[in-house]
Amino acid sequence: MAIVETRRLTKVFGKDGVGAVNEVDLRTADGEFLVFLGPSGSGKSTLLRMIAGLEEPTRGEVLIGGKVVTDLPPRARGIAMVFQSYALYPHLSVARNIAFPLKAQGMARSPRRERVEWAAGLLGIGHLLERRPRELSGGERQRVALARALVREPTVFLLDEPLSNLDAKLRATAREELASFHKRVRTTTIYVTHDQLEAMAMGDRIAVLDRGRVRQVGTPAEVYDEPADTFVATFLGSPPMNLVETGDVVIGFRPEAVQPAPPAEGATLSLRLRIGSVEYLGSERIVFGVGEGGPLAGRKVVARLATARSQGLAEGAVQAFAVAERDLKFFDQATGRRAAPRGFAWQ
Repeated sequence: MAIVETRRLTKVFGKDGVGAVNEVDLRTADGEFLVFLGPSGSGKSTLLRMIAGLEEPTRGEVLIGGKVVTDLPPRARGIAMVFQSYALYPHLSVARNIAFPLKAQGMARSPRRERVEWAAGLLGIGHLLERRPRELSGGERQRVALARALVREPTVFLLDEPLSNLDAKLRATAREELASFHKRVRTTTIYVTHDQLEAMAMGDRIAVLDRGRVRQVGTPAEVYDEPADTFVATFLGSPPMNLVETGDVVIGFRPEAVQPAPPAEGATLSLRLRIGSVEYLGSERIVFGVGEGGPLAGRKVVARLATARSQGLAEGAVQAFAVAERDLKFFDQATGRRAAPRGFAWQ
């Protein structure tokens, strides 16, 4: 295992001087599962490729295990990478695909076979060793790609959206398998995704990126419950956080914090919404409304309610809701950064 660190890592493409990655300082813990999360174009894959040695930084440093590796080729960094495309050789069996990097290193046949069987057993694909990639499901191919990376016994795993080609059911299964796999091997892992559900489910910590900069690094609970700015607040969560401008502050509250009156115990803020539409999602409903009166007048508000609490909500009706003050987040209107809680006139 090893700690991965970047120091002011920057990558600029073209002559306009706009950085795809800008002055990124990050440090993993040893054996951590760190997720790079962000929208398309946020720089997360470019950052991962610089750590891997597949992209040359414009400036800055990459350290692995305390050693500067910025100028080293990928094979000298002790890393293994799994891409969105698993890049399996179609004419080779699963066993030969897994063994390929060991054969390229000149390892003898007997220890090579032992290493392949060990990795295949760890990932539950020992019964597939004689098959060809075309005979495998998407989830099985993903595990073969992981096994091929694992046999090299890397100090760092780098995973670039490895589940994006799977359907929804397989993705859910693969997430669980990846998380379980990491708990067994405890190799430092950096995982790139645009899918917040993957990030929240698997990451020990999440680094949220936007336009080449790290907006926040924290545990899933920290980035969701205590977002550092309005970008993080609205990027995480489905539906995203409601934001209301009032004076020089922006007040945010999650859709699940909006509950029908009468409110729960504790200090609350009252609001009235005219129901626009209701989405039925089985165990819950997403309610889209427009504020009636006060600072929310004419503003769209989204509520996420358990189905048992949303009975009787009719489109076009005006319904009283409440938000507990403890669920309010405050942001500076000029910068979008988190601000200290303050008193205000809601009504």
